[in-house]
Amino acid sequence: MILWTLTKRVQHHHVKLCLANLLRSIFKSSRSLTSQPISSELTANGTSGSSLEVLGKSYLQDDHSNIPEKILSKVGKNLHNRKYHPLWLVLERVKHHFYKEYIGPYGTPLFSVFDGLSPVVTTWQNFDSLLVPADHPSRKKGDNYYLNHTHMLRSHTSAHQWNLIRAGLNAFLVVGDVYRRDQIDSHHYPVFHQMEAVRLFNKHQLFGDIKDGEPLQLFEQSNRSAHKQETHTLEAVKLVEFDLKQTLTKLMTHLFGDGLEIRWVDCYFPFTHPSFEMEINFQGEWIEVLGCGIMEQQLVNSAGARNTIGWAFGLGLERLAMILYNIPDIRIFWSEDERFLKQFRVPNINQHVQFQDTENQPLLSNYLPPHGEDPHPGRGEAYPSICPRWGCADAGCGGQILICLFC
Repeated sequence: MILWTLTKRVQHHHVKLCLANLLRSIFKSSRSLTSQPISSELTANGTSGSSLEVLGKSYLQDDHSNIPEKILSKVGKNLHNRKYHPLWLVLERVKHHFYKEYIGPYGTPLFSVFDGLSPVVTTWQNFDSLLVPADHPSRKKGDNYYLNHTHMLRSHTSAHQWNLIRAGLNAFLVVGDVYRRDQIDSHHYPVFHQMEAVRLFNKHQLFGDIKDGEPLQLFEQSNRSAHKQETHTLEAVKLVEFDLKQTLTKLMTHLFGDGLEIRWVDCYFPFTHPSFEMEINFQGEWIEVLGCGIMEQQLVNSAGARNTIGWAFGLGLERLAMILYNIPDIRIFWSEDERFLKQFRVPNINQHVQFQDTENQPLLSNYLPPHGEDPHPGRGEAYPSICPRWGCADAGCGGQILICLFC
């Protein structure tokens, strides 16, 4: 028995080392790419057959290539990793919360954090791995930035879910810049920043503390309903949903303070079911802050974790920063003006900060194009006030979308 136990410990340690080496290689390659110079050779009318260099790699252009130089120049900026930038402050507060609240079995943080993965992904990663149908409007060339038919700038951090689950992770955060062809105004910009979170549970992790009654199961074969997928038991879904909502309630309370009023709105995403949007009552107004749900089991199974069930959520860092720091215009996050940046150099990341514009030379007036101007002339209809990608306005958000949160 002692020999068996020691053998199992050695095997477990070997598995941990293999996984650590694999993840290290993924992260190292991403970090090395982001340190490479960015080519600005591509224009909005890139020549088919020529090559485009992005983050140290070359991509052959074709009739799908559509990235303007101005967008290409944003790649590698990584505002979320720039110390004392307001997006960095929000991210640090979120990371510190997860590190403190969720500890793994060996005393290390439960959630791994990836904040430097390359924004260049395959179309398979961005869409197919997330079960987005081939004819879904979210794939349109007019809504995305394509390097060519097979590669693009990610339109959401969810593009990394499948690979990280495949690598063996069961709890992680992914943070990064995402790209969406959008009409610029005070609440919309074609480059913004998202944070994605995933947590998976096996049977023991979900039901381990339940002693009484008949043995509980994660899976069954039944019918899909508004409350669960066809492969999940209702007991498993309710426990995972409870953990998801409790996790998010704790996070928002950490960011906004005790006494925060929260409500949940049913909605639709292709890669979760059931799905929810979280709204908070902030200064007397209900504001949508994130999207979340129970991960589609087909996605989890295809990534090799078929004995687990999980949740995922996605939020926009700009949205949280604008609310927390009273920043009225999303475009100002790209400012290099010291009058803006110095306001967020605080000794404590939890310090209360409120953005203040200058009276004599207002910062906001320097940001062009003006509201309503399409930064990509000729691309077709400008975005309406309601995001059309997942039909979330029909699900109850009423079109009050600052940043498409989970797409």
